[in-house]
Amino acid sequence: MSNKQEKDFVKDITKMEDDFAQWYTDVIKKTDLVDYSPVKGFMVIKPYGYALWEGIQSFLDKRFKETGHQNVYFPLLIPESLLNKEKEHVEGFAPEVAWVTHGGSEELAERLCVRPTSETIICSMYSKWLTTYRELPYLYNQWCSVVRWEKATRPFLRTSEFLWQEGHTIHETAEEAQEETLRMLNIYIEMAEELLAIPMVAGRKSDREKFAGAEATYTIEALMHDGKALQSGTSHNLAQHFTKAFDITFQGRTGELEYPHHTSWGCSTRLIGGVIMVHGDNRGLVLPPRLAPIQVVIVPIAQKKEGVLEHVNALYDELKAAGIRVKLDDSTENSPGWKFNEYEMKGVPLRLEVGPRDIENGVMMAARRDTLEKVTLERADAAQTVKALLDTIHYDMLEKARISRDEKTYVVKSYEEFKTKMVETPGFAKAMWCGEEACEAEVKAETGVTIRCIPFEQENLGDTCPFCGKPAKHMVYMAKAY
Repeated sequence: MSNKQEKDFVKDITKMEDDFAQWYTDVIKKTDLVDYSPVKGFMVIKPYGYALWEGIQSFLDKRFKETGHQNVYFPLLIPESLLNKEKEHVEGFAPEVAWVTHGGSEELAERLCVRPTSETIICSMYSKWLTTYRELPYLYNQWCSVVRWEKATRPFLRTSEFLWQEGHTIHETAEEAQEETLRMLNIYIEMAEELLAIPMVAGRKSDREKFAGAEATYTIEALMHDGKALQSGTSHNLAQHFTKAFDITFQGRTGELEYPHHTSWGCSTRLIGGVIMVHGDNRGLVLPPRLAPIQVVIVPIAQKKEGVLEHVNALYDELKAAGIRVKLDDSTENSPGWKFNEYEMKGVPLRLEVGPRDIENGVMMAARRDTLEKVTLERADAAQTVKALLDTIHYDMLEKARISRDEKTYVVKSYEEFKTKMVETPGFAKAMWCGEEACEAEVKAETGVTIRCIPFEQENLGDTCPFCGKPAKHMVYMAKAY
């Protein structure tokens, strides 16, 4: 592409090196993923953006059902008295809760909160339903939206209303609940790598960063282009905190009444923001093939010439029959060059160009969105060849993201080194930590950096905490985060 073409192509998208936040906003608007609604912080997800969520939803829903979970739906509104039953939980969510105070013109006898999460309303029902250990486990999930009244919002990453799934399970024993908590975290890791082509760091949240009301929270964390972390899915072992607060009991194997052990887990549309910020470039979106609403776009060249349209229509039918999400753009309003730019900006993984000479030679030109490389493919066995190339693109994108993350991950041995690197080369800092909340809080207050997780894969980087000098207990990943 010439300098003039490059300039024309990116004129509506700020370069990420110049202003990453503006680049992000430009990309989501220019590619028609969302629009802003009349209510601040509430986004309208347009068809192309919603198709990305449907891809995530489809992958996870299948995996949830394979592991025995059933979908349910619970009410949007939660009585204030229920929210207040678990003290730590209500304190954690109170600043973000939206309240309904009137029904029509009449003031309600009790305020109703618009669900910020559903532990309380679900537990109130579990207490009605559960009677004996023979009914356990309850393995439920719901797809819904929640409202958390955010002060600073950004589409997908942090909005006042967002779409998500929230699983809520109860089990006979603590061991079963812990197994469930980690099983679901592993499904999130699988989704991130196999669908989104995003590598994750997995581990446990510090007590300061865990979910309000949880015994332990486990997380997967991704690293964006700009060196900030994105919490991409969490799974909580809630132990018996909620089941005792809501008096959920069952007759155990000995005949005595027992409290079940509780988990919840969720991920949301913020994953779409992660896909944009991990894979995108200055041309726009770069979508992983297994997620992309359009995996392949066919652009005919000199389509008015005899045989071209018949040939590309046959190619389209062949790819579609093979289960490939393919689009044929045979419109005449725009030139092939305009179409190349448009589909590159929208992140379509593979573009096939077919003209009279290609037909004569039994080939087609394929342009990869991830590398911008062009290769010649044989027209014979097109479906099999294209599928193989889409898989190659997926794994290449995953590896590229892994390399980028690793290049932005470093060990710090002193507080001064930590503060310098967080400013000059943002990314994941690996450091030892004493395990004390006061130390963690002081680092966050001074630098804005938080402990993203205590990773499952521990390394011994030293004997003392570089932030306070006390004996170290854990190796942690730290970063600024969205």
